[in-house]
Amino acid sequence: MKYLSEKAKRLTPYVAGLQPQGEGWIKLNTNENPYPPAPSVFDVLKAADIEKLRLYPDGESGILKSAIGAALCVGEDYVFCANSSDEVLALAFQAFFSGKNNVKTADISYGFYPVWGQIYDVGLDFVSVGSDFSISPDDYKNAEGVVIANPNAPTSLALGLSQVEKIVATNPDAVVVLDEAYIDFARVESAVALVQRYKNLLVTRTFSKSHSLAGLRVGYAIGDPMLIDGLCRVRDAFNSYPLDKLAQLGAAAAISNPAYLRETCAKIIDTREKTISALQNLGFEVLPSQANFIFMQATDAGILYEYLLQNKIIARHWNKPRVDDYLRVSIGTENDMEVFVTCVKQYLNERQKKQV
Repeated sequence: MKYLSEKAKRLTPYVAGLQPQGEGWIKLNTNENPYPPAPSVFDVLKAADIEKLRLYPDGESGILKSAIGAALCVGEDYVFCANSSDEVLALAFQAFFSGKNNVKTADISYGFYPVWGQIYDVGLDFVSVGSDFSISPDDYKNAEGVVIANPNAPTSLALGLSQVEKIVATNPDAVVVLDEAYIDFARVESAVALVQRYKNLLVTRTFSKSHSLAGLRVGYAIGDPMLIDGLCRVRDAFNSYPLDKLAQLGAAAAISNPAYLRETCAKIIDTREKTISALQNLGFEVLPSQANFIFMQATDAGILYEYLLQNKIIARHWNKPRVDDYLRVSIGTENDMEVFVTCVKQYLNERQKKQV
């Protein structure tokens, strides 16, 4: 610690989900997609000219920007690409929030937001979610900035488009960053529909979840060209070549295959609803998920988490106020979730026998 700066000493780093070693694990803790990437991704990466890896990639990710713009019906000047949506969000914190003191975000949300607030000198105002974990747009007025995950993590709840628009419209002088990492699994419309109407709205997305490309680390933002220019200024002061050639090619192939995206998302949503129903039949409260994970309440969540772990099933548990009696469980394949539910039943049976 003696060589660290004072800021580095004060940081509370984000804690990523457990990465198991060895075989036989059912990994339900990091919201990865249980299905492979689109076949077109395999094709384009197999055909890639590996010799050209000796050259720097396109710093503007032109091929990928074009594919994203076509898929989302926006101009390329509305698109920004980076090495994961985490990097996009970190750059947004620097570009739009650094030095400000009233940047509103939910008190129960993505764990990286407080870290970026610390490292980039952002005065975050943590707004309490409701007793049902809902976010109220009325709580986000008169801010110097807003950042909201929609659907929210870890709660899995989502705001409707009219609710998002209310937040954006009531903060005309502040940038509103909407983190849509899980939007493809939701029953609400993406706020990309609003970016050409509101110059202060930046929507961030990722290829890690619905596109099954967590290993490529590709993220992007959609927003007014003025906001995109701000992100580019900060990026180019940090890393002018954030996305490698293969990542650009793979992501462009993925977003150009909407039929496969719809197919895999539909399977995950179907499995999600079956899992929620099974858990509710066992007596658990499960929030109405709009993501590729569920948030289930268990009075002994920490003990259940350890029991699952002993059976080589990894969920996510936070020993923090208001959420310490909940588990976040990613949606795997049909078989993964059947094994998970069976293990939960087994846990309940063993607990009941101990209580007799």
